[in-house]
Amino acid sequence: MSTKKVTKIGVLTSGGDAPGMNAAIRAVVRTGLYNDLEVYGIMRGYAGMIENDIIRMESRSVANIIQRGGTILKTARSKEFMEPEGRAIAYENLKQFGIDGLVVIGGDGSFRGAQKFSNEFDIPCIGIPGTIDRDMAGTDYTIGFDTAVNTAVEAIDKIRDTMDAHDRLFIVEVMGRDAGYIALHSGIATGAENILIPETKTDIEDLIRSLCEKEKRKKLVNLVVVAEGGEYGDANKLAEIIKERIPTADTRVCILGHIQRGGSPTCQDRLIASHMGYYAVESLLLGRRNIMVGVLNNKIQYTPFNDTIKEKHQRIGQEWMRIVKILAS
Repeated sequence: MSTKKVTKIGVLTSGGDAPGMNAAIRAVVRTGLYNDLEVYGIMRGYAGMIENDIIRMESRSVANIIQRGGTILKTARSKEFMEPEGRAIAYENLKQFGIDGLVVIGGDGSFRGAQKFSNEFDIPCIGIPGTIDRDMAGTDYTIGFDTAVNTAVEAIDKIRDTMDAHDRLFIVEVMGRDAGYIALHSGIATGAENILIPETKTDIEDLIRSLCEKEKRKKLVNLVVVAEGGEYGDANKLAEIIKERIPTADTRVCILGHIQRGGSPTCQDRLIASHMGYYAVESLLLGRRNIMVGVLNNKIQYTPFNDTIKEKHQRIGQEWMRIVKILAS
């Protein structure tokens, strides 16, 4: 806990963008203003902090943004902020505005930077988990995940129509460099025959056997959903392996890519972002520092940055993979 009273706060979005970030910004700004704080928006994350791209925000600054994807504050990754000299410049810029508290909306890299900065310059930082991958420890939800999954489901449903018309095997690659939650959730929701994720080692022989068995019983319409970061996360390379082993399969590939990052956030993402934004400002007012605001078992949870970073990779239970296998049979 910090004993120093916070009077002026900055809010920034950092790392990959996620639908719902604007809802979180809106909640931070309006909760801050309600509590008589001055609120400043820092453009392009830590890069804007170093370049002194900081603007005063009022209630109207965040009008009509809750339904918009992306982030009005923009986002960027800053190599300069990783160095002590860069952080020193950033601190001097914050001092000019009198900013004495920060709300950082982003993922583990953003929180790592916030923790270093806070420890060096005694500025309390509160994190809001904004990442479509849902790969942060200390929370059941991250801003953007629900929208990204729904975007993937909508796209895969459309792909299924053409799969069925042509009796095709489709490999759909979704985002998830280190985590398979988007692949798992969208795959189950669309009835995928196989789901490949980074958390589980892929037995390629088992996959081939499964597809061959389905071909023998004339089940020619098959969907394989892969997370980009898995052992076989490159959908094009996986398709080559399958074509070589099962030449009779009419195999196609679709990489959904950045479509999953954009679009209007779902109701759930707007609610979660608003909730977390409110409690982030409350945390600063109560003297908390270097914590992430999360939601566990439908209750607000405060997790130290150390733990969200150290235990970042949440485990996907094997029961989920068993469910996939049973439902796809």
